[in-house]
Amino acid sequence: MPSAADRLEFGPPRDTGYLRAFALALLAHILLMAALTWGVHWKRSDRAASFEAELWSSVPQEAAPKLVETPPPPPPPPEPKAPEVRVTPPTPNVDIALEQEKKRKLLQQQKEAETLKAQKLQEKLKAELQAKKEKEQKAKEELAKRKAAEEAQKTEAKKQDAKDLEKKKQAEALAQKQRQDALNRMMGLAGATGDANAKGSGQKSSGPSAGYAGKVRARVLPNVVFTEDIAGNPTAEVEVRSTPDGVILGQRLVKSSGNKAWDEAVIKAIIRTGTLPRDDDGRVPTPMILEFKPKG
Repeated sequence: MPSAADRLEFGPPRDTGYLRAFALALLAHILLMAALTWGVHWKRSDRAASFEAELWSSVPQEAAPKLVETPPPPPPPPEPKAPEVRVTPPTPNVDIALEQEKKRKLLQQQKEAETLKAQKLQEKLKAELQAKKEKEQKAKEELAKRKAAEEAQKTEAKKQDAKDLEKKKQAEALAQKQRQDALNRMMGLAGATGDANAKGSGQKSSGPSAGYAGKVRARVLPNVVFTEDIAGNPTAEVEVRSTPDGVILGQRLVKSSGNKAWDEAVIKAIIRTGTLPRDDDGRVPTPMILEFKPKG
């Protein structure tokens, strides 16, 4: 059970301002009653003052002095008038007119002199411009003459160079001919087999003989199979390579006839031929270019 000490410790605090509040309320009531009392007293004293009266007629009174009219002030004296100033018209001055006329003439003379000076300057510039044009024209003519002379010299030099070149070519041809003649003589002495008009330098001719083309044509043409009608007579050129004994190793179209069927017929004919005939000296030239035409 909780003791009485515990209840005092945990209970609400005691109200200690009760007496002070009671004193303040009492003081306020006293002040209020004093104010009411003073107000009632003030209204009563004012009402008595409003009905108070005094008697003034029985007291002797002295009269005021009589009104005395004062005279009006005298008018101010008139202001003195300013003296009138009369302007006299200027008298014409003859010297000024003469001076102005003199100045006008002087200005006119100056203008005329300036105009004349400008005209002379313009004429001078015109003459200088004309002289400059004539000088330029003369320079152009001299330049044209100089260029014509240079062109003539160049043309003459080219002609001379052409003549010198022609002479040089003739001299080289003559020297070449002399060397060829000397070589032919040497080859003739060494057993060359060419005729008297031969121009080669070898001991023997290495190309095919004149009749070898006919032998080759007679060997290849029977193998050509071509039945188409062809316009014109175009030529197909074929390069043929073979062994020394004539066995064909390869063929190549170096120039087309323009007709693909004819080109293929020629290539197939060479392949069918297989072996080329020998020349008169027993050799088979290789490589060589064969020409084929469909109409002989």
